[in-house]
Amino acid sequence: MVLNLYGNPLSTCTRRVAVVLHEKQVPFVFHPIDMANKEHKSPEFLAKQPFGQVPYIDDDGFILYESRAICHYIETKYPDQGTSLIPKDLKANALYQQAASTEAFAFNDFAEKIAVETVFKPMWGQATDQATVDRLLTSLSAKLDVYDKILSKQKYLAGDEITLADLYHLPYADLLPRASANIIQERPNVARWYKDVWSRPSWQAVKDSVKSTA
Repeated sequence: MVLNLYGNPLSTCTRRVAVVLHEKQVPFVFHPIDMANKEHKSPEFLAKQPFGQVPYIDDDGFILYESRAICHYIETKYPDQGTSLIPKDLKANALYQQAASTEAFAFNDFAEKIAVETVFKPMWGQATDQATVDRLLTSLSAKLDVYDKILSKQKYLAGDEITLADLYHLPYADLLPRASANIIQERPNVARWYKDVWSRPSWQAVKDSVKSTA
């Protein structure tokens, strides 16, 4: 059966899963969830995703939520299809795990909160707390200084081959310019890396929305 992805077409986490599905060339049917009308809080949705968040997948009856867990599952199920995104070699895999942790705690922890203040709060009719944005940008800038050093020695965050860790950055990095933040482009090695990852056909297919491929 074809994999089913339930999410919102503009959701960052939904697009994180969709970019990996495209990268792995896995056909999927996309089921848009109307979050404006609280469809993600309905009893039917909560039976599959008890936290009431998007996305989740239904793979022939196997239900899985949390975007990074879904991406890991997809790569593990289809290791030889599309782009290989998790190294099999012990040490290369350890470096991938290191890069994935870096994304979660040195990048996403700040970029997500910046996006909430500058993108999502205005959408919800709430005011942006600029002091919070400035503080988060300062912290993220310091982290990206380290990224720039890492990427001066290698093409991607885990080495010279792309991994899930690189792709995980895309949804929130794509929103940083809306915070008037040029912090990626200001760092030459980060800018080169981001341009490479952002330009991949898989991201171009989902960066504005998500559509079924099956």
